[in-house]
Amino acid sequence: MTTDEELNVLDSQLRRLKIEYEIFFSNPTKRPPTDIEWKVLALLRKFADGGRMNFSQRYRYNEMAQRYAIYSDLWRKKCRIREEGYRRPQDALLSTIREINADPSIHGILLQLPLPKGMNEDEAITAIAPDKDADGLHPESLGRLLGGKPRMIPCTPAGCLAILDHYDIPLEGAEAVVIGRSRLVGKPLAQLLLARNATVTMCHTRTRDLAAHCRRADVLCVAAGRARFVTGDMVKEGVVVVDVGVNRLDTGKLAGDVDFASVSPRARAITPVPGGVGPMTIAMLMRNTLLAARRQLGRDGG
Repeated sequence: MTTDEELNVLDSQLRRLKIEYEIFFSNPTKRPPTDIEWKVLALLRKFADGGRMNFSQRYRYNEMAQRYAIYSDLWRKKCRIREEGYRRPQDALLSTIREINADPSIHGILLQLPLPKGMNEDEAITAIAPDKDADGLHPESLGRLLGGKPRMIPCTPAGCLAILDHYDIPLEGAEAVVIGRSRLVGKPLAQLLLARNATVTMCHTRTRDLAAHCRRADVLCVAAGRARFVTGDMVKEGVVVVDVGVNRLDTGKLAGDVDFASVSPRARAITPVPGGVGPMTIAMLMRNTLLAARRQLGRDGG
């Protein structure tokens, strides 16, 4: 068990590398890694140092990372160019999504949100093929999560849970408070915590006496979208805090939704911003992409 001193700042780097190892080498069919698995590993290791790989492997993952960073950018450019032939940008986006849905060489789709003003996010998300829904936001994916049979889990909530698991934070019977009710984080995270037998309270920026709810929390997950929204006087001693927020201050620095300076002395553990939940979101996106590819290629062991 990790000591409290070691636990105080929940660094997601170790967990990210562990997930990278697990999703690459845990091949249910025991076949040699496919090209898509190399692609996923390449993106996961984009910010790592190549530690466990020999020279030829490092060369291959670097080559793949560069190629697929360019590849994703080409789709963005293609969608922008396509707008010229449509009356609405929405039609160009939907046309691009349909083309990607039909392309068997592409196994995962992430739609960068929020969309520009005037575009319909719900329509665009629903247009994504559920089997390629790498972000886990399609109505079918969210419905499976609510029904207790998840397939694609939204990346940020999955990353939050992975951090808690990595540091052996007990969830069964714990008072878990989630601040934020978005479909991207708050709602799916509450469902994941419920599935782990936590007692979950969902709050938001309009909750009355929010501080009273926060002070009950053994585990506090904050995705309010407001810089330094939760302060030290709002939490109890020994709380575990997962800060999902990323806010750009007037100084140019990044800050979370939690006031790290005042909350961390009271917390048993807290995620930093940056460097906490963010890297895990990327890792979970890659994990979803790989799982989607394996299902589409019949390599999921099912």
